Amino acid sequence: VEAVRLAKRLQPDVITMDIYMPEMDGFEATRQIMAEIPRPIVMVSAGLDNNERDLTFNALKAGALSVMSKPTMLDPPEVHESLATQVKLMSEVKVVRHWDRRPKQTRQPESLTKQPVVKRDQKSKIQLVVVASSTGGPGILAEILGKLPANFSAPILIVQHITPGFGQGLAAWLNQQTPLEVRLAQHADEPQAGQILIAPDGHHMVINSIGLIALTKEAPQHGLRPAANYLFNSVARVYGATAIGVILSGMGSDGAEGLLAMHQTGAHTIAQDEATCVVFGMPAVAIELGAAEQVLPSGKIAGAITALV
Repeated sequence: VEAVRLAKRLQPDVITMDIYMPEMDGFEATRQIMAEIPRPIVMVSAGLDNNERDLTFNALKAGALSVMSKPTMLDPPEVHESLATQVKLMSEVKVVRHWDRRPKQTRQPESLTKQPVVKRDQKSKIQLVVVASSTGGPGILAEILGKLPANFSAPILIVQHITPGFGQGLAAWLNQQTPLEVRLAQHADEPQAGQILIAPDGHHMVINSIGLIALTKEAPQHGLRPAANYLFNSVARVYGATAIGVILSGMGSDGAEGLLAMHQTGAHTIAQDEATCVVFGMPAVAIELGAAEQVLPSGKIAGAITALV
């Protein structure tokens, strides 16, 4: 309660938010701050039992930017340094009121028409949907997946950048938001209709030549593992025009080059628009490259995907 009051008065650059507090939990505090005086908020969580997991990811849905493990006295110095680095990084993110996500018209850049594109067969059946998201992504993923029908007939693969150790919690939380099955991907999984698989911590996820998931420990790309570019490039090679690629809110440029590769093989490609992004980094780069066939607000992405499938 005091933190909400002080946020209004002090207007801090960044806030770290715990989960359990006497009068108001971290979820409600985040919701109030993001509705009244938006500030970058980093959730700092000691563990991931079911109750705390739900509160943590509901706080991300309410507008918090990221979730970090709470360091202990026994953790090595790099764990503490990682938290400090993340808080400093998040302090530079410009945030908007969580309830004020009115979509605005986004003009399609001219570059969209200048990229060589393979003509797709209008009768091609969509066989796979792939999604990349980072900062601000979990809440948007919950919004999109929650709008998909129970009989959705294509597999969905997701690369979401998240703090190591929170991947399983994210999958379990998203599983509650949608009628479809959500879990972490495993090596040699065969994507199934109506199933949502998330790249696990510390592994790149790709589709191999026979259509199975391969998890690799190849070098991080731009410091990221998993990196969406690995997945998108493999999908461009294997699925071509029978895939949909989606790039959502996030810092940096991961996924943009891979989305362009998909676009050039005839896949349907979608980027989230600036008005509804928490961080307009990854989609902005994809749009600038001419990789996005459509630029849509988050509220319209599920409908576009469903219509295509």
